Amino acid sequence: MAIKRALLSVSDKSGLVEFAKVLSEEFGVELLSTGGTSKALREAGLPVIDVSDYTGAPELFEGRLKTLHPKVHGGLLQRRDSEEHEKQAKKHGIPAIDLVVVNLYPFEETIAKEGVSLQEAIENIDIGGPSMLRSAAKNASAVTVVTDPGDYARVVEDMKEHDGDTSLRLREEFAVKVFRRTSAYDGAIANYLGQCDESTAGCFSVSLPLERELRYGDNPHQAARLYGNFGECFSQLQGKELSYTNILDIEAAADLILDFRRPTVAILKHTNPCGVGQDDDDLRAAWQKAFETDRQAPFGGVIISNRPITEGLARVISEIFTDVIIAPDYEPEARAVLQKKKNLRLMKMKEAYQIAKKEPLIRSAPGGLMVMDRDHTAMGLEKLESKVVTERPPSELELQAMRFAWRVVKHVKSNAIVFGATDRTLGIGAGQMSRIDSSRIAVWKAQEAGLSLKGSVIASDAMFPFADGLQAAIEAGATACIQPGGSMRDEEVIKAANDAGMAMVFTGHRHFRH
Repeated sequence: MAIKRALLSVSDKSGLVEFAKVLSEEFGVELLSTGGTSKALREAGLPVIDVSDYTGAPELFEGRLKTLHPKVHGGLLQRRDSEEHEKQAKKHGIPAIDLVVVNLYPFEETIAKEGVSLQEAIENIDIGGPSMLRSAAKNASAVTVVTDPGDYARVVEDMKEHDGDTSLRLREEFAVKVFRRTSAYDGAIANYLGQCDESTAGCFSVSLPLERELRYGDNPHQAARLYGNFGECFSQLQGKELSYTNILDIEAAADLILDFRRPTVAILKHTNPCGVGQDDDDLRAAWQKAFETDRQAPFGGVIISNRPITEGLARVISEIFTDVIIAPDYEPEARAVLQKKKNLRLMKMKEAYQIAKKEPLIRSAPGGLMVMDRDHTAMGLEKLESKVVTERPPSELELQAMRFAWRVVKHVKSNAIVFGATDRTLGIGAGQMSRIDSSRIAVWKAQEAGLSLKGSVIASDAMFPFADGLQAAIEAGATACIQPGGSMRDEEVIKAANDAGMAMVFTGHRHFRH
């Protein structure tokens, strides 16, 4: 049977008026609505009945109670193939509701805001919305339920194909989508409130929809899937399907670039930065500084910029084989250049990732999960001049280089060493079992690239347990060091710096990355 009556109550009103116009004007659907949704439809000139008028019960308690009424849930839950249900519906004056369009109060967005209060979070816990969604989804044999504005076009198309009704297949698909959404919503609420009250913090839940099958995992023989809303953070403009390792590289690159405000280009390989450069006037110059750090590693790597890719930059980076390029946007001329490489994955980074970056980091563990706050801020850079531990304080240029290198080293796998200047990396040593090995590799990389480390700054993600790692940097020409401090042999390390006339600061914060 054709859809006769729809109930619309949404927080996200994108596409709502257009969808409602089609329902009303093309299919003759009666529209029921609440609060701000009703107002938006009425202002658009659409005939709409307020749910409070429909049920005869007013909205109460500042809108907390709107739709929890037998005439709403009875209209959703009554079985169309049951004579007894039909008899009860007539007796109690409960017409059927055939379509529900509901998206929930923005709880996740609310708690992602800085300084949100517990009361504000609680007021954004939706009650009526999930109840209507679940009632409609339970009765998917007869009721169409839509919770994603991106699905409006599919509903219209399906109604056109089925004389004003929708197919059972579509209704069942959307019902599953509803239960996944309400499960994730409840999980987000439980996790947040658990953080606020230690007595209830004994459980962590997560439920995410399947977004896509990935090309493969670490290796082609390993299947992999992506769950959640990756598409809200990144859009793929061209190229081969993404693999598991592509996703990890994209996340690592995006995390790094968000630590920089000046125009910056970074090159990564296997989630490690192998070069980072900055230039206020020309992204090609920033690229060149990043590329010169290591001319071999960028082959098949990931390139990211915190500014739109220009044609000039696109032409330079198209000269090497690159797996993924990420940027907030691309100039049309740059797209034209990069489109010639059809397998090249072009990713557009959206502002939503800055919100997603605040979400906890979840990793598998034997028998369960580990959940950790993200390391999303370069710690210890405030009042750096007051954290000097050597006889010689750093110069202004050395302080600038320290801040740059410290932001890079937090993104290098431990043990991590970075040699840098004010606007570029000069040598990077990553993931070694001892810090002295990382120091030596960083020096060797700089020498291989033909870069001088004389007058450079060295950044270490964790303390130097012995003076040998620092000594290797001193011998290579470094004149300043930034590190957390905290070793039992700090005095020995400080003495080595003083003997060489090196300036050193202790941030007091470690940035391990495993």
